[in-house]
Amino acid sequence: GKRDYVDHMPIVDQVGTFLLQCTLFVQLACAFRYGSDDLDVMGLCFRKDIWIKQLQIYPECDKPNITEMHNTLMKKAGDNSYPFTFEIAHNLPCSVSLQPGPDDKGKACGVDFEVKAYLANDKCNPDETIEKKDTARLIIRKIQYATTQVCPGPKADICKGFMMSDKPVHLEASLEKDLYYHGEPIKIKIKINNETNKTVKKFSITVEQTTDIVLYSADKYTKTVYNQEFGETVEPNSTYENTLDIIPMLADNKEKRGLALDGRLKDEDTNLASTTMLRQGVEKDVLGILVSYKIKINLMVPAGRPHFQVSTVYLQSYQRTCSQAS
Repeated sequence: GKRDYVDHMPIVDQVGTFLLQCTLFVQLACAFRYGSDDLDVMGLCFRKDIWIKQLQIYPECDKPNITEMHNTLMKKAGDNSYPFTFEIAHNLPCSVSLQPGPDDKGKACGVDFEVKAYLANDKCNPDETIEKKDTARLIIRKIQYATTQVCPGPKADICKGFMMSDKPVHLEASLEKDLYYHGEPIKIKIKINNETNKTVKKFSITVEQTTDIVLYSADKYTKTVYNQEFGETVEPNSTYENTLDIIPMLADNKEKRGLALDGRLKDEDTNLASTTMLRQGVEKDVLGILVSYKIKINLMVPAGRPHFQVSTVYLQSYQRTCSQAS
């Protein structure tokens, strides 16, 4: 019926579908792939299963509760169709993929969910060989639900002094809310109070994405997903105040290898990965990949040499996928 299954925080959408032919078993697996297929040599597999659930559907064991979607699909498929339902565990991560480079081949690294139907003698016998022709696979995607509750946005400020100046420059930045949807402008309110005898020539705004691989190591990768310079000057003993809109977009970062994206389906585009929301009591290791965003603001002043950074403000920004979009 669909390929996107939403985590509503208290519950997760059920996975239910049908098979056109008589098969024995069906499996839903959540796995983390940290290497491409061509590296799977000498018995090494760069894939770690986070969660697996298997059902026998023919001969039928436990018949699921038939939903309206089941009935619709079974009418379309005909008599040789067998419904099933999976309950996705609450503590599983959302689908995240790392953007491959231009020369990378095979499946992208990241967390994915796969429905697999297969013919076998035993439900989970690791020694049994299952032929590729007896297997049907389908990638689905678990996406994050963004609540409609809006909380006050973060605020940060910094004060920086200079040699030969007895007074500092103040920089304050804030966001109007703590949650932004993909493609929505992020409004940043900036206040600069320049009490020094130097002129602020320009400032820049940078949005950084931090990807923390927690499943198998403590690797952290920081990628810039937005950067823009603004030429407004702030003269000595003067102030500047403005609200600026920025929009970090995947379309502007297509060539950046290793950038975290929302799970990608075949022949479909996606977004920058949503911020990982941590549930209380859930171990971080189970989530595989943690994604967060940070906004950085730099002021530059001349000092008889090239411009240099004099002040930095960090704000945590959040991008989450809205369930209504699916």
